[in-house]
Amino acid sequence: MILNLLIAGFGGQGVLFMGKAAAETAMLTGKEVSWLPSYGPEMRGGTANCSVCIDDKPISCPLITEPETLAVLNGPSFDKFIGAVKPGGRAFIDSSLIQKKTGRADIAAFYIPAATLAEEAGMKGLGNIVMLGAIAKETGFAPLETLEEAIRAVVPASKSALIDANIRALHLGYGYGG
Repeated sequence: MILNLLIAGFGGQGVLFMGKAAAETAMLTGKEVSWLPSYGPEMRGGTANCSVCIDDKPISCPLITEPETLAVLNGPSFDKFIGAVKPGGRAFIDSSLIQKKTGRADIAAFYIPAATLAEEAGMKGLGNIVMLGAIAKETGFAPLETLEEAIRAVVPASKSALIDANIRALHLGYGYGG
């Protein structure tokens, strides 16, 4: 398995878009991929998460119950999923929105103030893409150029004016050294 990623947060934080961008990146590199969204009845403001599996071999089950990599963008998602990360796995935590620390010594935790970094750079609302850049850097699941290409592919035509900001956010996360 190249990447077994569970992304979780509130609707409106771009959880599903972040997963789509990761999945598109895998498709562009010729990998096997699955993207499985899950969200509550109220899309914006309700809970949202998605499972993204990337592999060289066919994926037998798209549902991730024990993620090797977890990205959490809010406190309730941290509480719900941090215990599910496989031992030896990684958790990427938006420390600008989640004040808690994991007590788990058997996983690597990365505290990235993604929402704050995006806002301070004039890209409010793109903390999800900052986080995706940080995950790509740490996991090495795809080259930065391929992620840029994926962003261009998944941003809808009606929002094409946001492509450059998304790519800047991706670079911000990729270059974060905190």
